[in-house]
This record gives sequence, C-alpha cells and structure tokens, in this order.
Amino acid sequence: MNATSELTELEIDLFLEAFFRRYRHDFRRYARPTMRRRLQLALQHFECQSLSLLQHLVLRDAATAAEMLGYLTVQVSNLFRDPGYYLALRQQVLPLLATYPSLKVWVAGCGAGEELYSLAILLHEEDLLRRTLLYATDVNAEALRRAELGVYAIDRARTFSENYRSAGGKASLSDYYTSAYDGIVFDRQLRENVVFSDHSLATDSVFAEVQLVSCRNVLIYFDAELKNRAIGLFHDSLVRKGFLALGSRENLRGTSRADDFIQIDRPNRIYRKR
Repeated sequence: MNATSELTELEIDLFLEAFFRRYRHDFRRYARPTMRRRLQLALQHFECQSLSLLQHLVLRDAATAAEMLGYLTVQVSNLFRDPGYYLALRQQVLPLLATYPSLKVWVAGCGAGEELYSLAILLHEEDLLRRTLLYATDVNAEALRRAELGVYAIDRARTFSENYRSAGGKASLSDYYTSAYDGIVFDRQLRENVVFSDHSLATDSVFAEVQLVSCRNVLIYFDAELKNRAIGLFHDSLVRKGFLALGSRENLRGTSRADDFIQIDRPNRIYRKR
C-alpha cells in the first residue's frame, strides 16, 4: 500500500485505538471521512508507506505523537471568524450576561486562540472582561501553547481587522496588539483572566459552571455519539439560562439534549439553556 491508498476501516480502528491506549487522546469517534483524510496527509508527511508503520513510529516516539496531534485535530480558524456571530453576541447575549456580578466563559476546542482573543476583545469593549474568567481548552498541547503566546503571522492582520470591523468593533484592532518582526502579539491583558487547560470532549468531564460555552466548528468533526457526549457536557456546565454557541454548520438537531435548549439566533447558532 502506498501513502495515498485508501485506508481500510480496520487499519484506522487499530491506529486510533493504539493512539488512545498510549496517549489517552481519543479520536475513535471522530467522523470517519475526515479522519481518513487526515491520516492520509500524515502518511505523506511522515513518509510512511502504511498506517501500521506510522503507528509503530508514533507509539515509540512522543515527539512524533505530539506532531501527529496536529493532523488529528483541526487548527484552522480566524480572528472574529463569522463576524455576524460576534455581532450577535455583542447585541443579544452580552447585555444579558452583564447582569451577572461575575462571569465564566468556556472556549472549548480553542485551537491556537483566535476565538479566545476575539471573545476577550468583545468582552473588553463591553466592559465585562475584568470580571470574566475564561477557560480555554483543547486536546492539542502545542495549540494551547500558541494560544497562550498570542502570536500570529503579520500577513493575517488585514483579515483580522476586516472581520473585527464587521463584528462591530469599537476601536482599531491594532490597539490590541503590537507588531514584532513578522508577527503580531496580542496584549497580555487580554489573557490575564484566562485559564489554558488540556481537556478532551471525548474523555473528560465537566470542570466548572459557566454562563457561556463557545464551541465553534468542532462538532462537525464528531460522529453522532461523540456529539451527544459533548452537548451533554456543555448542558451540564451551563447555569440555568446560560448560553451555548456553535459553528455556522452545526446545530442541536438529532441530539439527546436538543429539547433542553431554546434557539435564540438561528443564523448564528446561539442557544439558551431552558
């Protein structure tokens, strides 16, 4: 078999089971078509002719396993991605959250931090950041490290700024970062109240009670069983009448918790716990 040959279900099952047993990262219930594509890309990158050879390499070298996580998880995002969502948060959700004396927000599957910094800026502009604790979680330790650094390529600044303006930004995005060499670094004050933590929606449990869960463009990579588990975690972590925000291609239809939420903004996939 060559690196681009179609992978059999058994090969994928064995690889994901071995990866879980060795490193406790569970990708066994991720959507199979997506997982197959990622594994084929990994075979090419690591120059392995079969998945069994890649499995052998990954199980015996922690550095390779850490790099493999970059293929098993999706790290594609943008600051203020889907600006209409952030505008809806600003106009419909934050005025209600402002009635709480203190806030807790869970950014699940935060990746390299673009969504986190978007929310932090939004909360700052609505004078809520000082009394908000944000939990930024992901299964990828390298992604969490990059999120904590808050450094992004300078060629992304233009798109970031355009999205920010479309999301109702009240200042200039450049007020929130400094330029250095070929990158931009976001202000440390934006992450003063952030807890960065490894957390898996596949294996871990609820760790805090929060008023808002933002988990965007993560559930599309889960199968039905894992999606149900994740929605259950979000439901259990939310306070009464807390808010759940999903990605533009995600919804609660067909999940066991669908009736436990009211959809308050259909285009932007914002729900409120009953």
